[in-house]
Amino acid sequence: MKTFARTLVASAITTLAVVAGTGAQAQNRAEVIHWWTSGGESAAIQEMASAFNKSGGMWVDSAIALGENARAAAINRIVGGNPPTAAQFNTSQQYLDIIKEGMLNDIDAVATKENWDSMLPAPVVSSIKVNGHYYAAPVNIHMPSWFWYSKAAFQKAGITSEPQTPDELFAALDKLKAAGLVPLALGGQGWQEFITFYSLLAHEGGSDMYLKVLKDRDPATINSPAFRKILTDFKRLKSYTDAGSPGRNWNDATSMVITGKAGIQIMGDWAKGEFANAKQTAGKDFGCFAGFGPKSPYIIAGDVFVFPRTKDPAAIKTQLLLATSMTSAATQVAFNNKKGSIPIRTDVDSSKMDQCAQAGLAIMKDKSRHLANPDMLLPPDVVGPLTDIISKYWNTNQSVDEVVKALQTAMKS
Repeated sequence: MKTFARTLVASAITTLAVVAGTGAQAQNRAEVIHWWTSGGESAAIQEMASAFNKSGGMWVDSAIALGENARAAAINRIVGGNPPTAAQFNTSQQYLDIIKEGMLNDIDAVATKENWDSMLPAPVVSSIKVNGHYYAAPVNIHMPSWFWYSKAAFQKAGITSEPQTPDELFAALDKLKAAGLVPLALGGQGWQEFITFYSLLAHEGGSDMYLKVLKDRDPATINSPAFRKILTDFKRLKSYTDAGSPGRNWNDATSMVITGKAGIQIMGDWAKGEFANAKQTAGKDFGCFAGFGPKSPYIIAGDVFVFPRTKDPAAIKTQLLLATSMTSAATQVAFNNKKGSIPIRTDVDSSKMDQCAQAGLAIMKDKSRHLANPDMLLPPDVVGPLTDIISKYWNTNQSVDEVVKALQTAMKS
């Protein structure tokens, strides 16, 4: 009987502890909208959720496939008065309108404590700090213009080194084609075609031309022979894709490289999450290079979470806890190792990261190579038409003259 009584008491104490813990977590309940639904992405977001739960929060996952769908849902709920605790956006100008409307809380307390002004790259700070206040927590640095390749495919095609120039890239693609492989794995969706375009613009045209076109919107540069050649080379890449390209998801294109069916994919470093999910090792099963040569531009992109406006002190506390957890050193390493990106922090231990991530971190130390992605340089109402123009050019028989005129007109907006 005494043993039974002790068991009952112990059970009651355990139950009270669990209830108390659950109650504490419920006070820090955070609904998070995001669009990370692929295999590698899901594994990554679970690291972030686990870290928040361990810090005393209760992560409520609201995954919505495709970035535009998730952003639209988040904005509709914010405007409709039923906001989530946090919502994912790209590191960009996508959330400026809701900042101007006073619909987001700042997270200055976290930014000040972690010294974001000096810790973060300038392009990231310029995107998340508005009128002196931080309105978004950056969780990664993506470089959208990496070249991923299958080691097996390169070996089969007799390619012994990574291309160092555009001419060498086309030569490698020719060898892959001759070997009976799909040279370029591409998902034929507008945003993927746009990445391919501005990757070539940065790596072939250089930082100066890239900024002249996408930042200055200079009509003379858009009409220049050098830019016209980039348009011609961009369209030339289509001959190296396969018939199944139109409408293909990016991760399905990555799978073609993983399985050795295709040779190369031009895609952001989120693709590395798919290689990791497939248990492939950088340097052994696949290779990566960030551009042509040791001084190629490193385009900075990424993801952030914004925190919808609330005056509830408990909700604000939860938002700050979430921002702190997301950007902590431990979370940054665990999350980015699975996401494929690199941490936003400079004080993390990179020894557990693969060679592609370590290469990215090393490049980030050279500020002269930093280049803002188009979404940081242009408002959404310009990026959208620009993407459509590039997609139309890729998918039709439109001439270079026609696309130049279309781009000049779109850039006047």
